[in-house]
Amino acid sequence: MRECIKQRSTEEMMELILRVAAGEENVRAVWMSGSRANPDAPVDPWQDYDIVFQVRDVKPYWDNDAWIEERFGKPALMQKPESMSLTPPDGDGNFVYLMLFPDGNRIDLCITEKPYEESDEPAILLLNKEEGLAGGFGSLPRAAGTKAYWYVKKPTQKLFSDCCNEFHWCMNNVAKGIARDELSYAMKQFNEYVRDMLVQMLKWYVGADHDFSVSAGKEGKYFKRYLPGDLYERFRKTYSDADYEHLWAAVMEMLSLFETAAKHVAVSLGFVYNEEERKAIEGYIERVRKS
Repeated sequence: MRECIKQRSTEEMMELILRVAAGEENVRAVWMSGSRANPDAPVDPWQDYDIVFQVRDVKPYWDNDAWIEERFGKPALMQKPESMSLTPPDGDGNFVYLMLFPDGNRIDLCITEKPYEESDEPAILLLNKEEGLAGGFGSLPRAAGTKAYWYVKKPTQKLFSDCCNEFHWCMNNVAKGIARDELSYAMKQFNEYVRDMLVQMLKWYVGADHDFSVSAGKEGKYFKRYLPGDLYERFRKTYSDADYEHLWAAVMEMLSLFETAAKHVAVSLGFVYNEEERKAIEGYIERVRKS
């Protein structure tokens, strides 16, 4: 049986991060973003430490596993997006280490020469070695007062209509995939392209009901917190296993739920909802199912 290593506390992890930064003459400033900089995010043992080291020169830290292991300890699992060919790297001059440690803690460390800008994601300044740095680190936003960055953004009529159109259009590919017994294709269309539009519409539903002053979370992870209970239960029913009858049921549930959410958003924001699109895709799906 594998030994269970006690997880280090937040205090221990922060002390480690700051000790490493303080011991590096090249590091000019350190800040933390992500959920730990968001006062509304749930606190749990699985929160990442999204850390940025601003340095004078990135080169010494470029793809340098030895430096990571010497300073932070050997990760149990690590990914370096800038060194991967599977997904093209950003090529923005930054080097990122995504590190999962044996005790369950995770640090996402971005090393950059670029200063923090006010337009960036809100962050907590952890260390500033030089006063008056370019980029105004002295006024780096603290967690308090930065929540609006994460709030659901109010859509325009055009954005709303485009979302509806993409949802209805891509649903035809789901129906064809099921009819042709192309499971992986149908699932990809349903759970990526179509579901992305449902999630976006439900986010706008949450925003409209809360004056666009809350966050629904990445991929709608806070839906259970903000959606009415009956809508959340309907959302759960849009997830299916590989049984085609179950998948058809999920498709019809998603069509109905999207219409409910879209009409609610349209009424709340004074938008026009295209009923003809919904009727068209519903008719197409019925034709495909019968065939």
